[in-house]
Amino acid sequence: GPAAEGGRLGMTRAATLPADTSLDRSRRLEVNGAAKELAMRTTAPRFDETDRWVFAVPPLARTADGGLDRAANERMIRHIEAGGLTMMMYGGNANFYHLAGRDYAATLELLAALAGKETWMIPAAGPDFGKLMEAAPVLRDLRFPSAMMLPAAPTTQAGVARGARLFAERLRAPVILYVKAPNYLDTADARRLIADGAVLFIKYGIIAADPASDPYLARLVDAVGPGRIVSGSGEIVAMAHLRKHKLFGFTTGCGCIAPSSSLALLRAIRAGDWSEAERLEATFAPLERERERLGPIPSLHGVMGKCGVAEMGPLQPLLSDLPETALTDSVRAARELLAFERNLAGG
Repeated sequence: GPAAEGGRLGMTRAATLPADTSLDRSRRLEVNGAAKELAMRTTAPRFDETDRWVFAVPPLARTADGGLDRAANERMIRHIEAGGLTMMMYGGNANFYHLAGRDYAATLELLAALAGKETWMIPAAGPDFGKLMEAAPVLRDLRFPSAMMLPAAPTTQAGVARGARLFAERLRAPVILYVKAPNYLDTADARRLIADGAVLFIKYGIIAADPASDPYLARLVDAVGPGRIVSGSGEIVAMAHLRKHKLFGFTTGCGCIAPSSSLALLRAIRAGDWSEAERLEATFAPLERERERLGPIPSLHGVMGKCGVAEMGPLQPLLSDLPETALTDSVRAARELLAFERNLAGG
């Protein structure tokens, strides 16, 4: 389990970095220099420091003209934190695949400013190698403890392993590797990357026909141990992954609506209370099915405001908003999930 893995991870050797030519560096240093004590955590939690290994994966709120909506993003973050989740991954649900340059830097500045003092913010970077290299100095200057590599294509196993190592060297911190396709990373490479301190853990986002019987996941677990892999596809597969493969936690999009319920699911699984775990999993199922039907990113983005958490505004290209008529069942499911959450949390 995670506790057996020991302390906080770091790089095992100093990295030699090329000159920093990223955008807006003087502004980032000014922001960082003016507020040496950032609100957010600037170190990753130890594996034995907490039992709340549920990672919220929020959308990103924008104004009607495409700018960042500070107030709406803050409302959503406070809602997630109030439910007990203090680890947030900003990746696919936040459309980070299509962020770059000044917009990327401004988004990271906002997240660093809005996070609570115990919240571990994990921005994504990539998915292509060029964007990874461009993102590293931005992440480093703003003192994020780690970052997640978005899954890319086309790739080779050796190329993914080398890219992860180079990204970690440039970041001067271990990275999180997002595996979304079978055999994306060779298991021996995974073992070496974790042993060398280049990779902190793996987010496993593959949904097998039977998640409890997934040969690639089983090989990764054998290679790196279950305490270095998090289930990466929400509550609908979390129980199978954690019960059979003993993974140390899971990521959640729907948990941005029902954070206390997501955390309760993790604790029921850890306690072996399978009837309670099944009850909680069933609560998430209607919205998860709608997300699968309509697309997980635009459907979650579309229901956040309509269910009562915070309006997300327009999706940026290359994604687009779903029409309201398509969201009818999703909104109903989201409202029911939020009602369940409020009842569970005692109002």
